[in-house]
Amino acid sequence: MTQKNNYERRLIEIRAVDGEDKMTIEGYAITYEQPATHKYGGRKFTETIKKGALDNTDMKDVPLRYNHNDNVMIMARTRNKSLRLIKDDTGLKIEADLLDTQSNRDLYKGIQEGLIDKMSFAFAVADRGDTWVYGEKETTREITNIERLYDVSVVDTPFYDSTSVYARSFELLESEEKRLDGLREAEQLKMKIKIRSQL
Repeated sequence: MTQKNNYERRLIEIRAVDGEDKMTIEGYAITYEQPATHKYGGRKFTETIKKGALDNTDMKDVPLRYNHNDNVMIMARTRNKSLRLIKDDTGLKIEADLLDTQSNRDLYKGIQEGLIDKMSFAFAVADRGDTWVYGEKETTREITNIERLYDVSVVDTPFYDSTSVYARSFELLESEEKRLDGLREAEQLKMKIKIRSQL
């Protein structure tokens, strides 16, 4: 298993910028206070990225990729300023100037024509950077501190948001539920021991 599998990914909108000599794309990578609800089996899961979650995020060297693929040439990068990440009250906006290559021209044309209109971003949450609330019918997660942004990526899989995009969050959901169950069992055991010691 590669370390990449520990990242979480989310969908974002992307569009081509008209009237420019260069191939520029832009969109919001992250929008604050916009709950996203998804179903996983019989479970409902709602996640919200809170305003301020990017205040301490490491975004020093973020590449723009295609389908998160390490084997495809990077399309733009913050390091050389061809990818710009702009924090504002809405969230995180991206602007990218694509290198003039045949593959990027094809991709840009696909974005212009609306064939490709989604992006994803890979990130890691800081320790204690999220809060989980478990209800009978719905689990909610609020992300308050994103530790690092690893990449932003143009994606072409039509149902990406209902398959692997949220897979990592559901793994976290199951892991957190198991951890809480373990804590409850430990508390019950302590209570039993305490009651026995008082007899």
